[in-house]
Amino acid sequence: MDTIRQTNRSILFEEINPEKLDLITIVGDVKGIDSLSDEKIKEINEHLLVKNFDEFLEKFSPSVYSFYNAANQNVVYTLEKPENLSDECISEIKLNQDNDFLKMLFTLIDAKRSQGIKNVDFKFEKVLDMISPKKIIEDIKQVRKEVHYLYNKYEELEEEDPKKLELGDKLNYKFEEASQNYNNVMAMLPLAIEDIKTRLLFGKTQDGDEAEAIQIGMLTMGDNGELKILEAPKSDSTDLMVMNEEGNNSLVGVFEEDYDAITESKSDYVKDLVVRTFCPLPAVQSEIDIEREVQNYNTYLEFYKKAKDDFVKTAKPLVEKILGIKMFFNQYDTKNKGMQPTLIITNSKLDMTVKNNNVPRLETYLNTVNAKNDFNDTIWFGIVPAIEMESVGQVKTRRQRFRGNQQSTNKEGNTIESLTALLEVIKKYKVQTFFNFQANEDTTFNNMATAGIDKYMEKCEMLTRQDYSEFTIPCMPNFTIIPKDKSGLVIDSKMLQTNEGVKLSQEKEDILKLWIEGVYVDAAYIAAGIVASYQCPEYLKESFKNINREYPGVRFDIESGENNLKVVTTMAKEISGFTNNIKDSINRRNFGFVFSSENAQLDGKDIKRITVYKARSLALTEDGFDSIYKTLVSTYIERILRFQTNDFKQDNIVKFFSSNPNSQKSKWINSKQSENSIIQDGDDLNYVIDDESNLCYIDLVFNGNVKNLEVTITKSTSAAK
Repeated sequence: MDTIRQTNRSILFEEINPEKLDLITIVGDVKGIDSLSDEKIKEINEHLLVKNFDEFLEKFSPSVYSFYNAANQNVVYTLEKPENLSDECISEIKLNQDNDFLKMLFTLIDAKRSQGIKNVDFKFEKVLDMISPKKIIEDIKQVRKEVHYLYNKYEELEEEDPKKLELGDKLNYKFEEASQNYNNVMAMLPLAIEDIKTRLLFGKTQDGDEAEAIQIGMLTMGDNGELKILEAPKSDSTDLMVMNEEGNNSLVGVFEEDYDAITESKSDYVKDLVVRTFCPLPAVQSEIDIEREVQNYNTYLEFYKKAKDDFVKTAKPLVEKILGIKMFFNQYDTKNKGMQPTLIITNSKLDMTVKNNNVPRLETYLNTVNAKNDFNDTIWFGIVPAIEMESVGQVKTRRQRFRGNQQSTNKEGNTIESLTALLEVIKKYKVQTFFNFQANEDTTFNNMATAGIDKYMEKCEMLTRQDYSEFTIPCMPNFTIIPKDKSGLVIDSKMLQTNEGVKLSQEKEDILKLWIEGVYVDAAYIAAGIVASYQCPEYLKESFKNINREYPGVRFDIESGENNLKVVTTMAKEISGFTNNIKDSINRRNFGFVFSSENAQLDGKDIKRITVYKARSLALTEDGFDSIYKTLVSTYIERILRFQTNDFKQDNIVKFFSSNPNSQKSKWINSKQSENSIIQDGDDLNYVIDDESNLCYIDLVFNGNVKNLEVTITKSTSAAK
């Protein structure tokens, strides 16, 4: 670990935010140069390197842009900032920890993990409800409670009291949170929807009956002791009534002043809405235009449902990338942090990265970080999600007999041609690349449990028997966050005005429902995440007693023994398992990086997480496909050898492999007992120097299987024999 301090930096070939810088742009013109400067690498790291999920959100600020189309009265959402519109017309919706859609998905993932429930039994609708207007209001109520609590504390203290100033800072932050929505009509819609419901359905029963007429009264005793509720005297004022508390009255003024100061296009209705939301009224207005309010409610609700529907469809591809990156970092689930996984994000589409004029830029970057004896910035793993399984498009029908999916084409992904172009480049730099086919209902655990792995093998056939095959790792199946058939969310019901009052409609056609159409995470993120995690000795120490802190986890074979039950993913089980026929097929072919959702126990405890079943590349051997750890060990030994022999000097190579107790080979052999030993029982390390060809042939023996490594030696003036 003194020589190579990290063996888990990964590079993600994906675009997150086109408004941010990307690798190709920062590298720039490389004509006539072989390596980038240290300053340039530092700049790349400043913009594109992330060490955790929060840093990713901060650096890349993934966003959806929206604007209003007056021609059709719709909200338009796009992942790219419109270039022909002024900034005043565009709203930027940041997909961060505060976004209700992402918050809902994070909660769902955590709930599934903690419960360990299969998809078929999990109550998705309970969590999906988080993005309905009533749940958004619950979050606002919590903010409101905190504002009132802080404000009351603030008012109690003297002006110059340091505690008062601290509370002032906290109040400023809370008001900033609230005020961000003043100019955002879309953000105010859930408030307006729930506000009208509260005022019009004040006496609504739990069974959904009509709201009864409300007259605020007070409890009294009659002359004979009988209980009576008499109508309270009405105020002559038609202004909005607020609680008769000095603090609450003060807050009303603060919110009104804040709204007027910040808002560009003022609206009395919105201002009253803000006040009612954060400073609730003890009574409804004395005069309500019920017909207008019902009409407003139904209009708001339909507009909100349509806008939310369009937003989800636009944002979902980006949201799935965000979830993938979060799951990559989530795999490093350890209390004691050591060699933490890090991620370089190219922030450009794969086909743009591998364009003929851009390839030299990528090569120069990799040559700088992977072809030097400084390993701090070395890239060990690559992630390429969403390779197209089938060609985009579908069979056209002559006439539409039944209503089908509106989308006439599949979601566009990365092509296998772009992947092969990338692999041709990065094989020279020994970057083991995890990739997966597009995440949808056809590449899930459910699908693999019935269809097996044949379609994956057929699609990967062209990637086998290539120079880059050992660096190519197909990952399957993909992970289901929300199944397509369980992704329906009831927004609310339309309101009806009757002779008896108003009520929410129970008719099926009046219940507004939004379909998310499934949310999935690409398997490559989790595969790269778990492998990057177990490179860290501190991570392995959580599951194994005999870990050598001097060595990374390059030799750790997750398929060996019970290793896959000790080192598990953070993802909850999805199905009850694969059939014996499917498992026999996977075992017989030893193909790919395969995840498993099997029933299993370790030391009497149920395993409730997804585990790794196979960890193979596309390099063919006599027994199927080769284990990924063999390539990783080979790369590690070559880099250590280059460093310790001063670029493969012959006399230093001899010392490296000698039987001297201080040689590197001897040190490795003497620490065989560790789970993460570079050389383990059944392994061996030998070499032969061919003076004629000036090559050193190294045989790495793993449990009887030989892997060959070849390096060009540097002749010294007095070569040792």
